Amino acid sequence: MKKIFWLLFIIFSFSTCEKNEIDCCVNLDTLNVTLKFTHNWDGVPVTASDFNDFKFRTANGESISIEKLRYVLSKIKLVNGNEEFTFSNYNLINIGEEKGLSLNLPEKIFPGSYQLKFTFGFSDSDNKDGVYQDLNSVSFNVPGMLGGGYHYMQFDGKYKDTNNQDAGFNYHAIRAVDRSDPNNLVFEDTSFDVDLGTVSFISSSKIIIKVNIAEWFKNPNKWDLNELNTVLMPNFEAQKLMSANGKNVFSLGDITQ
Repeated sequence: MKKIFWLLFIIFSFSTCEKNEIDCCVNLDTLNVTLKFTHNWDGVPVTASDFNDFKFRTANGESISIEKLRYVLSKIKLVNGNEEFTFSNYNLINIGEEKGLSLNLPEKIFPGSYQLKFTFGFSDSDNKDGVYQDLNSVSFNVPGMLGGGYHYMQFDGKYKDTNNQDAGFNYHAIRAVDRSDPNNLVFEDTSFDVDLGTVSFISSSKIIIKVNIAEWFKNPNKWDLNELNTVLMPNFEAQKLMSANGKNVFSLGDITQ
């Protein structure tokens, strides 16, 4: 009887230990991550309540008001070695309508360090004409005569011209297209990748991504709205200038846990 007792005791202890080890692995703490996009003009916060008012001044000296500002980011992800955790294939951010300003990672991840990356606009492989129904429904398409696909950004407003009169601007970013020969369009992918560096988490966190709107008119190309204001979509060189300026727009803000 004693031998049977000790045998049962050993079997029970082993199974309990094994169960605890499994529970330990299964119950490792995971966390939720949220991105929040905040907008500013050289440090001054910008929200929908600031639209339609001449509150801002470009690096070139033009006073402007913002009427519409919406843009798309794609391949938004956290990367840890060979692992990628995707927030969204793409996200349309509309400041005026206060949409797309917050984005939750749809899966939980483990604490650690990750690279935060995304693409401004769509790379050529993703910029497929007519395939994104939600973007179709809000007129984010690019006309077929310019190669189709989608806008990267629609930024509309007014500026004070050299006569101090109100004039309109349409700072629209798309894939650059050279229409010198309408029968043989030449394209250049002017989307760009953004790497905001390493972010580290020990608990569920909110990451602030700061978007400095003033940079679209500033660096490295000081933008003169009196020269480049409308009909920019078919302007091959202007699109390349926009792409260069956009690479200074996004930066990593605070991480709250």
